[in-house]
Amino acid sequence: MKIHRTPFLTLPFIGAICAFEPFGLAQEPLCTDKPLAIRWEIEPLTLDANEGCAIADVNGDSKLDIIAGRHWYSSPSFVSRPLRNIDDWNGYIQSNGDFPFDVNRDGKIDVIAGSFVPTEIAWYENPGEEGLRLGHTWKRNLWVDTKASENEAQLMHDIDRDGIPDWVVNSWNAKNPLTIWRLVDNGNRDGKQASYSLEQKVIGKSGNQHGMGVGDINGDGRDDVLVGHGWYEQPEKPWESEWKFHANWNIQGSIPMIVVDLDKDGKNDVIVGQGHDYGLYWWRQTGKTAEGAIEFDRKLIDNSFSQPHAIAMADLDGDGKAEIITGKRYFAHNGGDPGGKDMPELQAYSYVDGKFTRSTIERGHVGVGLQIATGDLNGDGRIDIAVAGKSGTYAILNLAK
Repeated sequence: MKIHRTPFLTLPFIGAICAFEPFGLAQEPLCTDKPLAIRWEIEPLTLDANEGCAIADVNGDSKLDIIAGRHWYSSPSFVSRPLRNIDDWNGYIQSNGDFPFDVNRDGKIDVIAGSFVPTEIAWYENPGEEGLRLGHTWKRNLWVDTKASENEAQLMHDIDRDGIPDWVVNSWNAKNPLTIWRLVDNGNRDGKQASYSLEQKVIGKSGNQHGMGVGDINGDGRDDVLVGHGWYEQPEKPWESEWKFHANWNIQGSIPMIVVDLDKDGKNDVIVGQGHDYGLYWWRQTGKTAEGAIEFDRKLIDNSFSQPHAIAMADLDGDGKAEIITGKRYFAHNGGDPGGKDMPELQAYSYVDGKFTRSTIERGHVGVGLQIATGDLNGDGRIDIAVAGKSGTYAILNLAK
């Protein structure tokens, strides 16, 4: 039996499309409203407290599936299938992200996950064709006990560009160390145990803070690590040398903070949201001071909704230019943030010549959580979106106009 889902209707937006900045010096936002030439079909998948999601081919059928907390959803039906058990915690669940990776090198995608309060990084082993068909939960394997709690989120990124992604951990506690866990090939090839071990590198002994990103800030060809109160410069030997800290900003930032040369002037900029307040910003890199410090011109893109906690970039309309995708994280801090109980929404921003146009993908049902995933979920050649948050987990299909 095929279940037909009716796409949600976008609720009318009441109020200013791009309001003035409510905190500090008022700044006129750079965005105006202009819908993308896209028809969106919203597929509601489940409603729970999970806020992490990813897109990967779970069952090896060459179709991209959705991974989201306790479940995975097989394309194209997106029927819910079990993946792992996760404890509830204080209005959340004890998971702050899903990261697909073949940990044991058996040719099947596994899932790596950390937690807010628990200190363990675990990987969940794909049970294979028969286990997936029977709906088995995936075997949990402890990878490492980090001994570190108060974890806001993680990123997987190939820090040293050796072809293997590394695990970068962000903490909301500014006094906690900023740590990269390097994935190192341990030579294991039995298909049952991890083929990689984790080696710890502390790049800031007391230098964390809400917000994280990875990218080449200073143009030296090496990826740096951004946190809420500045960025750490990657040295030539990242696992042996000290990382230099630069205090260029102080913000309770989004995860990720996206490093991109938006205006194509040869200098990388930063796209960042106020994770627990109003404000989506473009920090345009303008040059250097006489002392060599990098300078940024902070420009407000939009502040008509709060908590743009997760951001992604992808070419949604096929014009060769990536849009910024973000939205309201629903009920973060259990509704205690400014605007925390407002309706969720999901937005896309196009950039041309210093100006942004905003296109509402959905408002009233679909918000963001801790991750926004993009990929071609239905094989039609267009980029789709998956989000998971306290307003629900959704597949958002990009259809022809």
